[in-house]
Order: sequence, then C-alpha cells, then structure tokens
Amino acid sequence: MPAIGAYIIGDEILSGRRQDKHLTALIDILSERGLQLGWCQYLGDDREQQAAAYARSLQTDDIVFSFGGIGATPDDQSRQAFALAAGVPLLQHPEGIRELEAQFGAEAWPNRVRMVEFPQGARLIPNPVNRVPGFSWQHHHFVPGFPNMAWPMVRWVLAQVYPDLHAPRQQTRSFLCHDARESVLLPLMEQFVAHYPALRLSSLPHSIDPQQPKPPVIEFGVTGPAAEADTACEWLKAALRADGYHLS
Repeated sequence: MPAIGAYIIGDEILSGRRQDKHLTALIDILSERGLQLGWCQYLGDDREQQAAAYARSLQTDDIVFSFGGIGATPDDQSRQAFALAAGVPLLQHPEGIRELEAQFGAEAWPNRVRMVEFPQGARLIPNPVNRVPGFSWQHHHFVPGFPNMAWPMVRWVLAQVYPDLHAPRQQTRSFLCHDARESVLLPLMEQFVAHYPALRLSSLPHSIDPQQPKPPVIEFGVTGPAAEADTACEWLKAALRADGYHLS
C-alpha cells in the first residue's frame, strides 16, 4: 500500500488570507476507500521551494495530490516547479488546447492556453466545472485550488488511475482513563504497540488549568480495522482496570 501525500499551495493560505479546506476534504475522500493520508505539506508561491519539495516526493513511490498553483498568473508556479523537479520541459498539451477551445472558443488564445502548458509526458485530469484540466505525471496529480473543481478531480483520479486501491475501513475506538499520567503508563503503552503493531495508539492528555486543578485524564484511541481495533481496545481497557484505573 503506497503512502498518500498532499501539497497545498498558496501564499494566501500561509498568510491567513484564506483558510485551507483541502486537507479535511482529502482525508474524507480517502476514508471512503478505507485509505489514510500519510503526510501533508503547505508551500508558498515560490518556484524553487516547490521544486525542491516535488523532487523529494518524486524519489518515493508515494501517491501525491497537489492543490493550487496551476493557473497562468505570475503567482502560479506549480507547473513550472514540477517541470524543473522532473527535468522535463513545459509543452502545450494538444488535448488540453482542445478542451479550452471547446469551452472558450477564440478567447482561449493567446492567454488561456498557457494554462495547459504542462510538463512533458503529462496526462490530463478533466475539470467538470469549466473544462480547464489539471494534470498527472506518473504518481503526482495536480488540481486547481478551487474546492468545487479540485475535489471531484481527486475522486476522478482515484476512480480512473487507482480503481483497486482500497483498504479495510479504519475505525477509532476511544475512551477516557481518569487520574492517569502518561509518564506512569509509558511501559503499558509500549507493550500495547509491541502486541498490536498494525494498529495505531494515541494518547491525548486533557489540558490542565492550574487555576482549577483537576485529576489528570488521558483520552486513549485505538485505530485500525473495526474488529482488530475492538479487540485491542478491550485488551488495553482490561490492563488499565487491572492496575486500578477508572475508565469512561
């Protein structure tokens, strides 16, 4: 199962002028197939910075979705950055030109056609909103920054390029352990990880207000296929109860 990663592009996100919505949307889209996002990186509109990031992910087998930065305005640098990272030229894509001409007619020229100057060897990702395509290059997939375009295009890539990429749906089982401290429970958590290496254990201490001291509480979470997560969660609960902890 390859890792799945995401680049989310734009100075407007890093500056706070816009709030990113792609991260949670991609997580939800992947979860429909039982898949999980392995990593995510936010990048500004800087060609060299983006090229360095793409060069790193090109060295892996990760499936990568990149959101934004593929337009034709000066702040859009993702097409150029990826071509630089891949070591290939930007070329006008013939199918892309036909899509733009079908949508915009003569107004596709001379500026809109710059949006289909893609790295050599790119494949189109159809855009269901305005026919301005994104592109794929090997296992990297580039979609616009507009959510109403990007998310259907991600679903199209998954359906067309990775039709068999599914995993058992992941479930998280969680509970509270009262009057508990992580430092004391570290050996038990390490025992759990050794016993259930395919599952994910999370330990989230509830915040403590010094002005209103309360007994410490840890929220434990066990994530994995439902049956395995249930079994492992019961094992952890039994171990904690055996040590005298109250759970809820």
